[in-house]
Amino acid sequence: MTPELDLTPPEVPEPTFLENVLRYGLFLGAIFQLVCILAVIIPSSKVHNQEEAEHSDTQGTEQSKKVKGSVPQPRQKPKKESKKKR
Repeated sequence: MTPELDLTPPEVPEPTFLENVLRYGLFLGAIFQLVCILAVIIPSSKVHNQEEAEHSDTQGTEQSKKVKGSVPQPRQKPKKESKKKR
C-alpha cells in the first residue's frame, strides 16, 4: 500500500572550468582581503606607538630649548604665497 520511495542521490553535474575558476578566485579574493585588513590594523598600531614616542621625545627637547617661544594658533590660516609676476 505504501509506494516505494526513490532514495537514489540526485545527479549533480560536474562543475565546469569557469565555475572552478570562479570558486577558487573568490576564495583567493577573500584571503587577500583578510590579509590586507590585518596588514592595516596590526602594523599601523605598532608604527603609531613608535611615532608617538619619537614625537614626544622631540617635543621635549624642543620645549627645553624654546622656553619663551611663541605658540602658533591652530585656527590661523596659513598666509597665501604671493603670485609670481609674468
